[in-house]
Amino acid sequence: MLWQAWTIDKPAKLGDWLWDICVVQFAAFLDRLTLRRVIALIPLVIIILAYEHNIPLPPELMLVGDILAYLDIVSVLLLFSILSRVSTILFVARQIAARAMQLMLAFRGGLRRLDTRHRRASSRHRQVKDGQTDDDGCPAISGMAWA
Repeated sequence: MLWQAWTIDKPAKLGDWLWDICVVQFAAFLDRLTLRRVIALIPLVIIILAYEHNIPLPPELMLVGDILAYLDIVSVLLLFSILSRVSTILFVARQIAARAMQLMLAFRGGLRRLDTRHRRASSRHRQVKDGQTDDDGCPAISGMAWA
């Protein structure tokens, strides 16, 4: 029994334990691995390789870790700035469209008042008050300025 426990049972438990750690848990780790985590490991790999080969690290490589760590914050700020610009552009476009619609309706209403289909009445039917003529008058269209 003692021989069977130490030659079969104990190595089988060790094999199960190794299978669990080296295969199952490693596969679960790879499933959870994201690009963000890989980028976060890059500075660590640079430092390990530099110390392993006794290479002096320049300060720029030390700052790579900080820059990569703040990459998420910068990307979120960039997305917010793009979204705020898009919303501002849409707001201005809506304002321009509304103003153009108002001007078009006002111009259309003013053109109806002109009534260009009828000819001018003859001079004997026109009434002139106090010697003033209305030759310089422009049609009144709200929202429009005439030069």
